[in-house]
Order: sequence, then C-alpha cells, then structure tokens
Amino acid sequence: MTAKTSNSVRPEHQAWILSWKSCVQDVLSQVSGQPTAFESVPDPLPASDTDLHYTITATGAVQGEMALRIVPSSALRLSRKFLGEPEPAAAEDQATQTLTEQNREALDELLRQIAGIVSTSVGPLVGGQVQLALARAESGASWASDAISLLRTRNEGGTEIALEIRLSPELAASLTSRVPEATAAVPLPDATPILVPVSAPSVPQSAVPAVAPSTDRATPPPTAISDTPAFDSHAANYRRLLDVGLGVKLRFGTRRMLLRDVLALSSGLVVELDNKLNSPVDLLLDGRIVARGEVVVIDGKYGLRVTDVVDSSPGGAD
Repeated sequence: MTAKTSNSVRPEHQAWILSWKSCVQDVLSQVSGQPTAFESVPDPLPASDTDLHYTITATGAVQGEMALRIVPSSALRLSRKFLGEPEPAAAEDQATQTLTEQNREALDELLRQIAGIVSTSVGPLVGGQVQLALARAESGASWASDAISLLRTRNEGGTEIALEIRLSPELAASLTSRVPEATAAVPLPDATPILVPVSAPSVPQSAVPAVAPSTDRATPPPTAISDTPAFDSHAANYRRLLDVGLGVKLRFGTRRMLLRDVLALSSGLVVELDNKLNSPVDLLLDGRIVARGEVVVIDGKYGLRVTDVVDSSPGGAD
C-alpha cells in the first residue's frame, strides 16, 4: 500500500506522520517476519468507549504531545504479533476482543519500541535530538487536534489493523517552526536507529560484538586527547586500547532457583524471571552493569537502545 497525503495536513506535519508510518511498518515487519505495509489517510478512527488511548510527549528539538488511539481488535493483533502468537480464527474473533494484561503489556512495549526508533529517525527532519515518552491514557486528548492521520493495514486474514495519530497544537506549531516546508514536502529516507547490537540473550560473552560508543553523549574523539597537554604522556598508551574488543552480555532478568529445580530443568520448561516485561535490561561488561536500556528488534536480531549509562565512578550508581 502507498501513503495518501491530504491538503488538510501541512507538509511538515505529514513528514512527521510518515516517519511514524515508516517505523511502525518496519518494526512490525521485523517482529512478524513478514513484510508489513501501512497506508496513511487523513481520516479519524470511529470513536468507541472501548478504545485504548496513549499519550506521547515530545521533548528536545520539538515539544508537544501526540495522542494514539487503537481499537481492542487491532490492539490484540498487534500484541499477538509482538508475542509471536498466531492470529485468532474468524470464529473466535469476537470472543477474543478483551485484552489480557499480558497482551496490554506487550502492546505497551511494542509502541515504546516504535517510539524509540521514531525519536532517532526524526532527528534529521527537525534538526536536533528528540525524546519521546509514551504513557497510557484513560481517555482521548483534551486538546483540539491540529492534524489527524489513520495508519492502517490488513493482516494475513484480511482483517484491518488501524492506529490513529493526533498532533496537539503545541507539537504542530513546533514542527512548523523546525521543519522547512521544502524538506517536509518530500518524505525523508528512514534513518538507521542507534542501537547496541547483540546476537541473542543466551550467546557466550566472547561471541557478542563489541559495543560502539554512543552518539548520545558528547564524547571527544580519540585524537582530541593528544591535543591536551596534561595527557600527552599517556595519549599513545590510551589510543592502543581503543581497538581492543570487549565482550558484553545483555541480562533480561534474574531468578534464584533451588538446586533441585535446576537439576529438574528440561527442554520446553519455562523459567520465569523477576523482571517485568517493560523493565529496563542490563548491559554487563565483565559482570558489571555499564548501561541499561530497552530491547528492540532490528533486522531479525536483538538490539538494545541505551536509555541510561551507569556511572562507574566510586560515587556513581551501580
């Protein structure tokens, strides 16, 4: 399907919406293992008391709020895709409209991952870093929307999945001031998310690729060290260490088990971890936590979007 634009949506607002569309279909294609294409139409989603609502607060280069609205049937299908569960049969469709808490948490995590990738991809569009914080909402937004778009697709069985996006007046005005109209009129290419790649949570430490330095922090390049007189005597030794590969581990959670339970482990047995589904995961270097973040899926592999770098100084947090 191809995106449909509308004269009622300003070009800079449409560029923002198309960034969401691109990231939504990319993430769903990755988690489902099948290509997923959405279309964007300037139509509101028919309102219902059972709709699920989310608020996304943007800070940084642009500021304001977005509102997401989704019907339970679409929410159920999205959560099942994220959990890797099969689609409900047409006969049981009506009986599965009520989301379980597990479905709701899976939907929360899916939308949180999408928002995290969008925050990276829209940086070139708005000319700066953007942070997006997602939260559940009890009802629809209290403000009048300046732009409305419906992202929709159909699953393998032909059932529609739809997600409504509304921009607040504050966010719309912020986008208007930050996005040049000439740039907004042409959809920008997708930006590659800044991720810490890992192969899988259970791979050996030596098999995990080394972590690239995060671009979120203003870290001076290695050559800058030799320009500082105080470090001239140590610069050469320091640079020798920069190409040393370090194995890191991604820890999803922990669980204390009795020895008898460990000995009773068998293929197919599920071990429940202490961490909740949306809890941050730890990035370990030699058993020490160096960063925390959110698990994402990129090109069929696990990844970590770093949200917090742990201070390793004596007075810092562990």
